[in-house]
Amino acid sequence: MVVEFSETIAAIATAAGNGGVGIIRISGLLAEDIAEHICAKPLQARTAHFVSFKDHDDSVIDTGIALFFPSPFSYTGEDILELQAHGGGVVLNMLLKRVLSLGARLARPGEFTERAYLNDKLDLAQAEAVADLIHATTEQSARSAQNSMQGLFSKQINELVEELTELRIYVEAAIDFVDEDIDFLSDGIVENRMVKLLDKVSKIQQTARQGRLLRDGMNIVIAGKPNAGKSSLLNCLAGHEAAIVTDIAGTTRDILRERIQLDGMPLHIIDTAGLRDSENVVEQEGIRRAHAEINKADKILFLIDVNEPEPNAEIARFPGHLDVIRIYNKIDLHGIPAAIKQTGQGTEIYLSVKTGAGVHLLKEHLKESIGYQETAQNVFTARIRHLEALQRAHEFIHSALANLQVNRAGELAAEDLRQAQNSLSEITGQFSSDDLLGKIFSSFCIGK
Repeated sequence: MVVEFSETIAAIATAAGNGGVGIIRISGLLAEDIAEHICAKPLQARTAHFVSFKDHDDSVIDTGIALFFPSPFSYTGEDILELQAHGGGVVLNMLLKRVLSLGARLARPGEFTERAYLNDKLDLAQAEAVADLIHATTEQSARSAQNSMQGLFSKQINELVEELTELRIYVEAAIDFVDEDIDFLSDGIVENRMVKLLDKVSKIQQTARQGRLLRDGMNIVIAGKPNAGKSSLLNCLAGHEAAIVTDIAGTTRDILRERIQLDGMPLHIIDTAGLRDSENVVEQEGIRRAHAEINKADKILFLIDVNEPEPNAEIARFPGHLDVIRIYNKIDLHGIPAAIKQTGQGTEIYLSVKTGAGVHLLKEHLKESIGYQETAQNVFTARIRHLEALQRAHEFIHSALANLQVNRAGELAAEDLRQAQNSLSEITGQFSSDDLLGKIFSSFCIGK
């Protein structure tokens, strides 16, 4: 069913600036009428027409291509008119002014995609993927956004919702038929299905985390004591002299940031002040800022002079959830071969920033961490709100399992499963608030 909006919307759908082609997009009940006034001829559906675009006094604004897509077979589900003119800013503004004079109003950011969502042309996760594709900065992030647009993420969420619905029916039936001889909640079927469902949610969470990193990039903080080679490592990864490097301890006082691509993977590299006790007020502030960045990081590269004592005391001060990679630098000075090891302390990499030995091991590890694949067939883009919804669903299902196993409370388990289903439905928009929709679509560009 198509939602009929009372207002027809219009916007320039191409980027600002001069170009060969610029597009005006119109959606709504007046689209066909506007086409007849501007093009001075009826338009056949889904057929390109070369026409002159007429102003109010019948003068020609420009010549170009007109396309008409009738409801419901269009992007928004409404009648859509697209006018492809020359891409000059003045020409497009003249054409848009003419469209608005015929009864359309200027569209809000994301309003075309919002109407597509409200008309069931795509769900909320797919709608967000439209914006992610537009703003993609790497090939990998573009491919993952395209996968989400095609419904890969939504399909997995819908399968989880369907399984939850079946579980709820089973549990609530057991509650309704409590006087029967058969206790549906004691046969182990529900518990086994909940355990399997928890495992499925966990796997989707892992993929979604990788999707979030592909979309937003991984925040990597380089930390360590003064003169361990932190700024040299930043320069090595960035491919240019981003940071000043000297033999003087404490050269870096402020936060240095570099956005780089590692085989198409987005990384935000942050160089910080050396961690040590200092009486210098400026250096103390740099160390405070370093700890602030460390607490927000996705991964810590803790640089260690391979000939210095282990910095266990410094690393012990970090929040326990942080992924800390110990980078043992300056192996060239001590005849130690480049290597990557998995130990009780986590990942350890032995390298020399100066000679480049072992740096490829670090790069390969970072690519693996962010989810690098030669092809992104099974990767989808994800946002923080998706991760939060998945986490809530996981917690509710876990609570339902506990209520069943420990408390034998079917009513409480049923409520937990309902909350889990609502949490997952927020991802696709089957269950959402108007505030959430407004926030999501306001982040889109005008014309989309």
